[in-house]
Amino acid sequence: MKRLLTYLLVLFLPIILVACVSSNNSTSTEGTNDSQDNESTDTEQEDTQSADEPVELTYWYWADNSEYSNLMQDIIAEFNETNDKGITVIGEEYPWDGGGYSETLFTAAMGGGGPDVAAFKLTSTPLFTANNLLAKLDDYIDSWEDKDDIEENLYDIMKSASGTDNLYVMPWNTQVLYMYYRPSIFEEAGVEVPTTYEELLTAIEQTTMDTDGDGNTDIYGFGMRGATGGQEPWGSFIHGRGGDFEDMTSKEAIQGMQDFIDIYENGYAPPSATTDGFNEIIANFKSGKTAMTVHHTGSSAEMVETFGDDVSAFAFPEGVGQWTSMGDTNNVIFESTEHKEAAFEWVSYLATGKGQEDWTIATGNVPVSTRVQEMDHFQNDEFMKASIEGVPFAGILPIKDTTTEWISTIWPNTTASALLGEITAEDAMQQLHESLHEE
Repeated sequence: MKRLLTYLLVLFLPIILVACVSSNNSTSTEGTNDSQDNESTDTEQEDTQSADEPVELTYWYWADNSEYSNLMQDIIAEFNETNDKGITVIGEEYPWDGGGYSETLFTAAMGGGGPDVAAFKLTSTPLFTANNLLAKLDDYIDSWEDKDDIEENLYDIMKSASGTDNLYVMPWNTQVLYMYYRPSIFEEAGVEVPTTYEELLTAIEQTTMDTDGDGNTDIYGFGMRGATGGQEPWGSFIHGRGGDFEDMTSKEAIQGMQDFIDIYENGYAPPSATTDGFNEIIANFKSGKTAMTVHHTGSSAEMVETFGDDVSAFAFPEGVGQWTSMGDTNNVIFESTEHKEAAFEWVSYLATGKGQEDWTIATGNVPVSTRVQEMDHFQNDEFMKASIEGVPFAGILPIKDTTTEWISTIWPNTTASALLGEITAEDAMQQLHESLHEE
């Protein structure tokens, strides 16, 4: 963490010294320091205006396309019109820019020119909390009438991102991985939808078939992703045996890796799996080459377009443990704002109010509000239901200085070596553990 902070401060300090950024516009860390742990309470920090005095909040966000951009402006307009507390949110859109949004936000906040509230990714949490930029939300959430409308696991994930026992991030919407499968292939193989991890391993084996009797495999049970991004479905196998990311050298984690290797070595995944990325696993599934593969609701429309009713989904089943990867978009309130209570009104509207409904229905992301999850729109969507079923055990990789390189280089290279028999499962897990957790 010290290395990361030093690098970022060296990178951004010249920008901050020249000028503050103005507001002009879309998968384990050090604890916060004493100054952040000893912040004054929200009652001491709250704005000095009376309850009837108008409050103006600046909100930064990114949008993936013009439709979502217009949607956010509509949500803001409705909030401004319907809240009875005199709160006006001014939405300012910045491009995601491959993650550059977070750098822009950090630079602005460090220079004193940031917003009151902002859309946020969990991976940025350690940097922002280490620099005392984010307001603690614990007191607000504890006294919030909708607190229990959000799955407890999501609060735990928000805390783990900061490496503390405090909440600095408000859940908004997620993407949760699940298993796609072809019902017709399951029927042909005489396989039921697996409800346990062991049943999943058996289903992968049994749906690997030579359908024309020529001695060659025509359908592989599992569309394995060995390239970058494959660490997410892989993590489900590690946890299925009772392992975790904190100690990847445990016998349970090593057994999970051995299961992953066995799928490949036994021919239950395509030979190209060591280098297959997102495009390849989706193409293999859509062509009928694989019976199962892992992704989220972002690909469900094209799956239905391809297969009609012959595609469905299930949450990754439970073994000794259970885990699936979660993508996230959240909101934060900045410590510098004078209007924290008003800011919480806005982020809670996005988390459990009408803003939650409007955003998740239009974008297809998974709601964090259990009330919204229970709406017919989501319950009548089998892919969304599989996502929602995964929320209680979803998680993220540890956020460390090493995580980016580990995901992009270390994991795919090490895993490929293990799949090809060049190193053992134990050796692979030792390398993966040391690379992720090195100081």
